Amino acid sequence: MGSVTLRWSETDRDQLRRHLAEAVVIIPVGATEQHGPHLPTSTDALIAGAVAGGAATAAAGRSVRPLIVAPTIAWGASDHHLPYGGTLSLSPETLLAVICDLLRSIAAQGGRRVVLLNGHGGNIGVCHAAAAAGSTRFDLAVAHLDYWRLAGTEGEPPVPGHAGEFETSMVMALRPELVGRREPRAEVPEVPSVPGVDLHSAAVWRRIDGFTDRPELAGSADGERRLKDVVGRAADRLVELASML
Repeated sequence: MGSVTLRWSETDRDQLRRHLAEAVVIIPVGATEQHGPHLPTSTDALIAGAVAGGAATAAAGRSVRPLIVAPTIAWGASDHHLPYGGTLSLSPETLLAVICDLLRSIAAQGGRRVVLLNGHGGNIGVCHAAAAAGSTRFDLAVAHLDYWRLAGTEGEPPVPGHAGEFETSMVMALRPELVGRREPRAEVPEVPSVPGVDLHSAAVWRRIDGFTDRPELAGSADGERRLKDVVGRAADRLVELASML
């Protein structure tokens, strides 16, 4: 049973029914939003889906449970990007309802374990709330994982940043044809921060022109290395979660 890895959207109802009760279902949660003048609006959904699928494949031989990768949620809580254009956003309340409805659907069909693999900073609070709600309302075990928290940061650019060197390199590794021209930045706008504090400010987004650090420094080789590292660490987490849920 544990060696099975399935894509929900590519699997028939009988196979899903057969495996759901013992499986861990992985839901990638992305966004469709502006990523500067050089990256596709699908960046967060693209990375979240790739990490979820890659991690499930890498974990399959070690997992004690079947792993089922659900379709990526392509829209996130991205209202703060609306002023730049190119953004399709759900309100936090709507995204919470969407995730909870998906958790309800999984539970109604006999599923018991879910991992929300998040690819967008604006979704963090919603995923946390959805995991808590799903566990109490539907008797599910729900884990919430932000993929970039698995990335090594020593010697790296800001992780994940927003459409900066880190994310740009990841997209170059996954879909290089979608990466546009990156003009060198004469000066990198500072992003204010206070240790241990999450700051939300429209003024900060305006000051940095909607993207961070130095995307022109990104390379596909670095992206492939970072992606491999994150996928490997995510696979380890799935193996650990499968054994304890």
